[in-house]
Amino acid sequence: MTDRRTRSSARRTEGGEREASPILDVKDLSVSFGAVQVVDGVSFNVDRGRTLGIVGESGSGKSVSSLAILGLHRNASVSGSIVFDGEELAGASAERLRKLRGSRMAMIFQDPLSSLHPFYTVGEQIAEAYRLHRRTSRKAARERAVEMLAEVGIPEPRRRAREHPHQFSGGMRQRVMIAMALSCEPDLLIADEPTTALDVTVQAQILELIARIQAERGLAVIMITHDLGVVARIADDVLVMYGGRTAEHAAARTVFKSPSHPYTQGLLASVPGAGWAAEDGGDGRLRAIPGSPPSPLTPPPGCRFHPRCATFAASDNPEICTAEHPLLIGTTHKVACHFPGGVQ
Repeated sequence: MTDRRTRSSARRTEGGEREASPILDVKDLSVSFGAVQVVDGVSFNVDRGRTLGIVGESGSGKSVSSLAILGLHRNASVSGSIVFDGEELAGASAERLRKLRGSRMAMIFQDPLSSLHPFYTVGEQIAEAYRLHRRTSRKAARERAVEMLAEVGIPEPRRRAREHPHQFSGGMRQRVMIAMALSCEPDLLIADEPTTALDVTVQAQILELIARIQAERGLAVIMITHDLGVVARIADDVLVMYGGRTAEHAAARTVFKSPSHPYTQGLLASVPGAGWAAEDGGDGRLRAIPGSPPSPLTPPPGCRFHPRCATFAASDNPEICTAEHPLLIGTTHKVACHFPGGVQ
C-alpha cells in the first residue's frame, strides 16, 4: 500500500514526463449566498510540506474560502475550480466530499470548546472520527486515540482520553482538535485561527506542534489568521485578502520585506514587530488603517480598498480606483492595485 506521507502529486507533461504539481490548486473561486458575493475570484495553490498563510480582517472571506474547499457550505453557490491531488472537487457529490474530509483533508476550527461534544470523552470523539474513515474495531480506534493524544503532547494520554472537554485547558483542547484532525493522516490541514484566545506561550506551543507534525508527515497546511505574527512564524507563502478578493500573494519573506499593496502595508504598519521596519521601506511607526472593511452587501465600486487607501487619496488619477477593479498582476509577487510597487 502506498504511504500517503511520501506520495507526491504529479501530472503528465506533453513529453510524457512526470512533474510535481500542488496538492491543492484553487482557481477563480467565488462563493455567494443569494445575491451576496462573499468570495470573488480567489486563486492560490499549496504544495506538500509547505504552509500558505491567508490573512485579512474579519469578513474578508478567509474562512468562507476554506469551508468551500471542504464542501461545508450549505445554501451557497460555489464556482471556480478546486483541484485536490488531481481531482476536481467543484461540483463533486456530497458523498465524495464526506469521504475526503477527515481522511485526506482535515480542519482545525478556532473554538475547540464549541467543536467538541461536551457529553463524550475526548478519546471517544477521536476514536469516532477515526472509525468513520477506517475500517477498524472499537478497541483499535481507542488505541489510536491514545496514540494521537500522546503525539500532540498531552501527558498521561490513556487517562486523559477518558476525560471530557471541560476538564482540559484551552491549549489542551486545541491539541485534542489537532489530534482528531490528524488521526487519519490527511494530506491537507486547514487551521482556522487555531491560536485565538490562547496566551502567547500556548500559541507558540501550538504553532511549534503544527510545524513539527508537518515536517514529519509532509503535510500541506493552510493557516487562516488575522495575526501577522503567526504568519511570520509559520508561513512559506502569504495570501492577503480584502473584501472577498486577493490583494497580494507572494512568498512570506517578500510580503514582509516588500509589501506592494497599500492594504498589506497598512496591516504591517499597524502591528508591532511585524517586519516592515524603516530599512525595508517603512518608517517603523505604528499606524491604524482608517475606516472599516466593506460590507459584502454594498461593496464600493472599483477597488474595494479605495475608501481607506492613502495611495488613492494622493494619486494624480484617483478616478481609475473608483471606476475599475484592479487586475491581479505579477508572477512570483502578485498584487491587485492600480498603483503597485515592487511587483516581480
